[in-house]
Amino acid sequence: MGASLSPDEAPPVFAAATQALRDALGRVRSEVAVHELQAPTRLAPYAFAVAGGLSRDGDEVASGRLILLVDPAGHSAWEGTARFVCYARAAIDPEIATDPFLPEVVWSWLREALDTNQAAYRAMGGTVTVTNSRRFGVLAADGDSSDMELRCSWSPDWAETSGGTGRRAWRPVEAVAQLHAFADLLAAMVGLPPRVCGVVPLPSRREP
Repeated sequence: MGASLSPDEAPPVFAAATQALRDALGRVRSEVAVHELQAPTRLAPYAFAVAGGLSRDGDEVASGRLILLVDPAGHSAWEGTARFVCYARAAIDPEIATDPFLPEVVWSWLREALDTNQAAYRAMGGTVTVTNSRRFGVLAADGDSSDMELRCSWSPDWAETSGGTGRRAWRPVEAVAQLHAFADLLAAMVGLPPRVCGVVPLPSRREP
């Protein structure tokens, strides 16, 4: 769907948001590397996607994707015509993986990253999954591993995408706030201090 549509046909809010996101890719916190990637074509008529990652000592310790979807026809579940979809994963120590409160903490990082960047949202939902992998045979030398994974989505609270009336005009910088929140989320997941106040980071992985 999205790949077959000309950029000239895109709704003005989508064109402005994607241009703002492209312009901001080099301005996220320095620890996080972000770049544009091919967006999915079956989720919505218009889509824009970026990938993000953090590395430590040459190894990737966190990665994720942020996708902006826009459907002029709207979706009741979105409560409007736009939706952000986010995926984030990070390696963690086995001791941390056993903490029963870890899913709630990870979810709080997402909300706090959005709030502290003033990235307005609504209709948020998602899942947090913690996995422990034990390797055997020829893979045993690689050691066991634990990971946390967040899959979520939310609707940007923009007047042009919510159908609301009497609200202030939307500004492209509001899309950039969502990108900064995504970068801050990845950083919190690997134990980096917050770029702004309000996000409680995870203790860093211990060095072997």
